[in-house]
Amino acid sequence: MLAAKRIRRGISLSSRRFLHDGPNTREGWLFVDSVFPVQLGVWDVRSYISRLRQDTLLSELKAKLSRVQAHRFTILELEPHLKDGGVFVHFKYALPDTGEEDSNPAEDSAGAHPIDSTSSTTSRSGDQTPQERRVLHELERLLNEEADNAGGLPSWNGIRRGNVWLVQGSPWREDMNRFAFPMLRVSFEGPDVPEQALYQLFRPYGRIQELTMPTVVPAGTPRSSVITFSRIRPAAIARNVVHGLEIASTPSADNAAKATLTRLRIAYQKPIRAHVIRDWTANHPRIVIPVIVFLLGSITYTVFDPVRAMMVQAKMQNWFDFHEWTLYKWACNMLPTQLISYLASDSHSSSSKKKRSLSAAMRAQRSKELSSDLEIQGVWKERQEVERTIRTYLDDFPTTVAFLHGPQGSGKSRLLETMIQDSDRQVAKNKYLQKAVSDPQLVGALARQTGYWPVFTFLDSMSSLLDLASVGLIGQKAGFSSSLPDQLTQMLSVVTRALQATPASHIHAAALKRAREEQDEERKAEKNIVLHKIRHGTWHDGRLDCVAGNGVMSELGIGDEAMGVLEDEYGDDVGVVEIAGEALTEPEAMREAMMELGRTDRGDGEVERPKEKKNGHHRQPAADAEAISAIPIVIIRNYSPSNKAGGSKEDLLAALAQWAAGLAENRIAHVIVVSDNRENAKRLSKAIPSKPLNSIALSDADTSSALSFVKQRLRDSDIEVHFTKSETELVERLGGRASDLESLIHKVTNGQGVAEAVEDIVVRGVSELRKNAFGDDVDDSKGLAWSREQAWAVLKLLAKKPEVSYYEVLIEFPFKGDESPLRNMEHAELIAIGTVNGRPSTIRPGKPVYKYVFERLVKDPIFQANQDIAYNNKVISSAETTINLCEEELGTLENIREQEARTRGWGDWAFGWMWGMRACDARAAYLFDKMGKAGKKVEVLERKNEELRKVLATVE
Repeated sequence: MLAAKRIRRGISLSSRRFLHDGPNTREGWLFVDSVFPVQLGVWDVRSYISRLRQDTLLSELKAKLSRVQAHRFTILELEPHLKDGGVFVHFKYALPDTGEEDSNPAEDSAGAHPIDSTSSTTSRSGDQTPQERRVLHELERLLNEEADNAGGLPSWNGIRRGNVWLVQGSPWREDMNRFAFPMLRVSFEGPDVPEQALYQLFRPYGRIQELTMPTVVPAGTPRSSVITFSRIRPAAIARNVVHGLEIASTPSADNAAKATLTRLRIAYQKPIRAHVIRDWTANHPRIVIPVIVFLLGSITYTVFDPVRAMMVQAKMQNWFDFHEWTLYKWACNMLPTQLISYLASDSHSSSSKKKRSLSAAMRAQRSKELSSDLEIQGVWKERQEVERTIRTYLDDFPTTVAFLHGPQGSGKSRLLETMIQDSDRQVAKNKYLQKAVSDPQLVGALARQTGYWPVFTFLDSMSSLLDLASVGLIGQKAGFSSSLPDQLTQMLSVVTRALQATPASHIHAAALKRAREEQDEERKAEKNIVLHKIRHGTWHDGRLDCVAGNGVMSELGIGDEAMGVLEDEYGDDVGVVEIAGEALTEPEAMREAMMELGRTDRGDGEVERPKEKKNGHHRQPAADAEAISAIPIVIIRNYSPSNKAGGSKEDLLAALAQWAAGLAENRIAHVIVVSDNRENAKRLSKAIPSKPLNSIALSDADTSSALSFVKQRLRDSDIEVHFTKSETELVERLGGRASDLESLIHKVTNGQGVAEAVEDIVVRGVSELRKNAFGDDVDDSKGLAWSREQAWAVLKLLAKKPEVSYYEVLIEFPFKGDESPLRNMEHAELIAIGTVNGRPSTIRPGKPVYKYVFERLVKDPIFQANQDIAYNNKVISSAETTINLCEEELGTLENIREQEARTRGWGDWAFGWMWGMRACDARAAYLFDKMGKAGKKVEVLERKNEELRKVLATVE
């Protein structure tokens, strides 16, 4: 750019020096197009690229145009106009001497004064003589011919297609952000120019698509026409060549000098399209909305879903957990364990992963040692069968879902953690999902459980509003928002893709490890062969031949050693090699090394590799085991509906069931569903009806195992205890429920006695049971899935017996054959229903300690009196209802007897007395007996209630 300015400055000084060469000297302007690209906007990078060659292009252009010498053509200045892609050429020329008489005196007098090269002195059509116009057009023609003969004018892209145009108006060299456009607005400073005149003036520069005539404008505003070219390049040429031209708008037939002149002012006209995109979008919703939905879906599928699958896989394989990094494991092996534990706990004091301060290998070793100790002492003998069942399921390709059920606190989660702690697993805890109060919170909770990220839950409400708007616009929903089952299915499908990619990474890593091990073994075997040859004196390094020659000429090659050198040097031990602690002779060592390499000696000195077994049957079990070990494990915990489960929770359970069934049937993952109640298996069975579930029951430990477990855990805490007979009986009250045993161990470790700790557990159970089974007040009890009378009836029976018959309780009051209250109490862990051959058989307390909790509640006189009164009132109400029904039926029977007596004769009456009256009397006798029993029951219960009210009147 600076060089171009220097060129223009030098030319301008020389132009002043040559302006007074003669009276026939004239000046003019040319416009050369296509030297630079036409800039379409600030963002057009072509303009910036072309500036790199600006000096070269201007020099080449000046050299080509200077070849024309006609009429003393001299270039005064080159001024690039980068926006419009051209160059203004300021030049001077001389008129022929024969045309001096045609010159007017005004021009001669004007030529006597110095003319500044920067002023607009271009001859206009109104003051140019015919001779000047003829000379200028001739120069224009000669310049274009010279350019064609020279191969075209220079261009920034090498395509020489530019032309030279004579500037008819005055150049307007502005640098505003007014970029070229095919539309030109031609303003008239003077009368309007006819349409035909405008067309003839602008058509030489390019094809014109449209030409509009001036419209009515406010006073003081110049009228204008809009000319639309087919391309931008002709519009840019016309704008720079014709701007400022004065033409005759209304020519006079008598004298051309009296014609009215109009000056043309030309500017680019941008189309007035305010809010065109918004208006078109609003006017075409049936097209725009489906396109937007398709684009959003495509972006989600192509951009976000791969990222989400990667994040799910990263969560499963702990990519972002530094405890699993190789550098950290190396540091754990090199540095003291205490230092690593301190650093890990200090750096993660506020993290939920503080328990993972040790490496995975160290934690696995510690868990194995603890498990082995417990197995030796028989603490977990009840769980050994469960462990074997789970191991069998995990050691085979998945074909169905494993359903692990057991009472709450029985140690299901701890058992699974111990067994699969070193495996990639996807854990979904339904307990946290059930805490969500809305669909977006539920989706977000499931995303956090699975590692699904990014998730835009805040867009759900916006999508719903857009769907409502689309209903008003197009009459139907656009599909922006999706239902909760669809969202869950889409999310779980992404998790499925991540699970499918997990085994491949494991198999690849195992293959690399196996290849490295094989290379190490082969390298070791090769080394053994070389050592054998060196000891035997038959080893030869072929590289020595390059130094010492070959064959007979060899100085250091094989054959120089004496046959007896080895015997003299090594004595009797020659030919003996020690391999793996066993002395082998040289031939045996040779064969051993070659066998490690997979080669055999045929006995004649030749070595061959063994043939591979066909079909690779010997490798198939190992390959299957490796493939099975690479399959991830999916654990769905707390798979059960909440007490106040709504539609969203049911949708979640159904989606999880379908997902688990798909993973198992397609052999994508081992799926273990953990639940506190076996009744929840029915939901899974509906999702996978073709195959039975692998049901695994985990019950409480027996008394001896529980006692051994408590002693072992206290011994691990450096507390040596010897339980007395009474303390043993107290511990046995807790049964084998792991959660209660852990609570007892914690209390004893903190200094409490066994009796005090067990008493605290029982008292806490009483408070929990009173709240969970009966509610805090009447309003709270209305939200329970059973009545207080039903809970009290079961509680009184279980306080007397360790278990009762299921159907005996079911058919009696207050259940009357309704199973749902019993099932709901089982879900709430109040009772446990035992089965025989798949049918309900017995009812037991939900926890072993509940037997003593039930006894404590029944022995509470105030609570017992209150519940008995409520229970008796229900029984009294039922008995009175029975009495009323019997009275009504007896009245009906009396009416029947009277009607029979009126309508029948003496013979019919005698026959009816024998048969009909006997049936009525039998029914009436049954009703009287039933009424009597109900009445006696009411009397007895009323007397009991009076006595119970006296108990309530006492103040404790």
